[in-house]
Amino acid sequence: MDLGLTDKVVVVTGGSSGIGLETARHFASEGARVVIAARREEQLAKAAASIAESTGASVDTLSTDVTKLADLDRLVAHVTTAHGRIDVLVNNAGNGTYKPFLEVTDEELVQGMEINFFAQFRLTQRFAPMMIEQGGGVVVNVTGETAIRVTQPPFRSSCTGPAKAAENRLSKILATELGEHGIRVVAVVPGFVNTEERFARWGEGLGGGLDAENDRAAAAERRREWGRGIARPGHEWGTPQELADLIVFAASKRATFVNGAVLVADGGDDKS
Repeated sequence: MDLGLTDKVVVVTGGSSGIGLETARHFASEGARVVIAARREEQLAKAAASIAESTGASVDTLSTDVTKLADLDRLVAHVTTAHGRIDVLVNNAGNGTYKPFLEVTDEELVQGMEINFFAQFRLTQRFAPMMIEQGGGVVVNVTGETAIRVTQPPFRSSCTGPAKAAENRLSKILATELGEHGIRVVAVVPGFVNTEERFARWGEGLGGGLDAENDRAAAAERRREWGRGIARPGHEWGTPQELADLIVFAASKRATFVNGAVLVADGGDDKS
C-alpha cells in the first residue's frame, strides 16, 4: 500500500526512543524526510544510526527541550531553513507523574502541563502557519491512557491525566479550526506499551527491575488492576512498532477522511 509519504517532511518530537523512535523509523522507511527532536544529543545520534542501519535512510536530528520556548523556536527555524516546509508534525514528547493527588507538588504540576499539553499546543501553533502557507499538513498528537481512564495505585494520574485529556480536546478543536486550511489533526492514545521507560515505571511500582520475572509480575499486576482480560490473549503489552504503524497511517494520504479523531490503541483493554 502506497502511503504517499515519499519526500514528505516529518518532525517527530521525543523521537530518540520508544514510540517516537519507531515512528521516525517507519516514516523513514516510507521515504519521508524525517527530523527527530529530543533532549539528549547522544540518544539522538544513536537513534539516527539505528534508523540508518535498519532502513538505509538518513534522518535529521536536533537537540530540543519541548518545555523551552527558545528550543521550540529553534526547531521551527531549523526545519524552515533545512527543509523549507513541514508536512507532518508528530507531537510525541511527554511523560507522566504518578503520585497521590495530595502529594503532587506545584513544580510537578507545572512540569506535567508544560511537557505534555503546553508543548503540543505551542509547537503546533508555531508550525501551523507554514502548513497553512503551503496548503495543508497533518498533526498527530500522541496522548495517553490517563486521558480516558482513571488508573489505580501505584499509577495515580491526577497530575498527568488532565494534561493528556487536554491534548485530546485540543486535537478535536484544532481539527475544526485548522481543517479549513487543509490541516488534519488526530490524537493517538496508546494503552500499555512496552517501552523501556514505561516498563521501568511498572518495575519501580512492583519493587523490581527489568527482567523476565518482573515482566510476568507486571502483566499479572496489570490484569489485577483492571479486573478483566485484554482482548488479545497472550499479549499483555503493546509494542512501539504497533503504535508507529497507526501514527504513520493516520498521517498518510490513506487516512484523509480521518480528522479530529481520538484513536485508542490498547488491544481492546478499554471496554468502557
